Amino acid sequence: MPPPKYHIIYNWDGAPHGYSETPQSMDAFLEKTYAPLKDTQVGAHFWCVGEHAARWDSDVLEMLGDVHNQTYENAASYTFTENIRHMLERGEDPQQAVIERGHDLGLHVYASIRMNDNHFNGAQIDDLPSLHHTELTRLRIEHPEWLLGDQTSEWFALSWNFAVPEVREHRYAHIKEICEKYDWDGVELDWQRHAFHFPQDDAYRLRYLLTDLQRAVRRLTDELTTKRGRPFYLATRVAGTLEMCNNIGYDIPTWINEDLVDILTPAGGAATDPSLDVPAFVDLCKGTDIQVYPGFDGGLPDPFVGPEDAETKNRLRIRAIAARYHKNGADGIYVFNWHANRDLKRELLSQIGTPDTLRHTDRIYAATHRFIVKEGEWRGAYRIDRTLGEVPIPLKRTLTGDGPTIELDLADEITVEHPPQIELRIRLDQWVKGDEVEVKWDKTILPLPTFDYCMILDPHHISDVSSAVWQRYTLTPVQAAAGRHTVQVILNRRHSQVSCDLVLTDVELMIHYN
Repeated sequence: MPPPKYHIIYNWDGAPHGYSETPQSMDAFLEKTYAPLKDTQVGAHFWCVGEHAARWDSDVLEMLGDVHNQTYENAASYTFTENIRHMLERGEDPQQAVIERGHDLGLHVYASIRMNDNHFNGAQIDDLPSLHHTELTRLRIEHPEWLLGDQTSEWFALSWNFAVPEVREHRYAHIKEICEKYDWDGVELDWQRHAFHFPQDDAYRLRYLLTDLQRAVRRLTDELTTKRGRPFYLATRVAGTLEMCNNIGYDIPTWINEDLVDILTPAGGAATDPSLDVPAFVDLCKGTDIQVYPGFDGGLPDPFVGPEDAETKNRLRIRAIAARYHKNGADGIYVFNWHANRDLKRELLSQIGTPDTLRHTDRIYAATHRFIVKEGEWRGAYRIDRTLGEVPIPLKRTLTGDGPTIELDLADEITVEHPPQIELRIRLDQWVKGDEVEVKWDKTILPLPTFDYCMILDPHHISDVSSAVWQRYTLTPVQAAAGRHTVQVILNRRHSQVSCDLVLTDVELMIHYN
């Protein structure tokens, strides 16, 4: 039996444990956990049970906070961990309480297990003896040979190496205990937090090892289904394209063909990727009971460049991406690390779960930014899923008079009864008066645009100019019909006194109903 349609799956990382002074009452904890979810389209709560140390009375894992004898590296770790420990000392069980409260609200509740979470801020194996971190465990300290070390991205040196049999055995024991101990509706194997599991050049060839673990967990969930007399579902979160799944070591076709998953979530590595290849996953799952819930992360990592404020633009883009996912056949939407209070995401959580509730809402369809961190504190911290990122791109004159072509996939079925205002806008960095840029929509040259200098930091800025400009074009509903459209941006003339490139940073289509 497949899972019911949840509309929205909400993944909580356990953060509400840290949202009250120590000691936190169970009532306060549950209120902060479920306030954002109540009276929304959320149908399933995926509760992160912890990364490597236990937040329950465990026979398999050490207790969170034990590794440094309940001394903590910062106030947040103290508050979070001691709130959990105080609950257990009082004879309360937060895992069971989360399940019971979720069921009272009509939600399915899953144990979400981060298969290889790494929040050690780029620490290396040589740092282990002196590293003070609450999520560190004695197992890591005692077995550095089980870690990836210099065989992966610098940031993930302390990640488990799943080529080591003892690592897979340990992770399975963790999964088995948490599944058997509580009355969950299912379990999620979150492979994407974080997606570094094998020596960098071996992942594809070693993919059978992750499949073996996925297969073992499926046998476990089947056994629990039989024992409990009701379904115990298996969800998994993977990369956003089949190419990246292969690169990481996820053999998705085998998982589907062997029915090793009930819910499949394509997602970014550690940030929202708006270019998930949802059709590819949907096509693979056709003829099966496997459901596809493409995922959002905590925010869109693209650089904020206006003209709306950041929160408004984020909301407009999320609506457009969700609408496109529904159009591409998704069964629902998955949200991760939204860290919502009672009202912050309520509007979105009441809209994005179905095409009907998204209809006639304002949105922005945007070209995907290539998101690469090569320098600074976070260098190497993200696996790059965005192989199809299209901007930013320097504009250069060509021999044939062409320019880069951007694709926008629109999901709006525009009706005569609700005609929106539609505006195409492109942002050009290092623009000066005298530059000439021509734009084609579906190979047709658009009329001359209006121009606005980009003044996002201060709308009352004393200056009249900036180094970037928005070119704006009004489109008709016929021009912006649902489906794929092309935007070609052609540099006809660059000002002769400016030697740097003119850079296309953003291509956006705003659909405004209200």
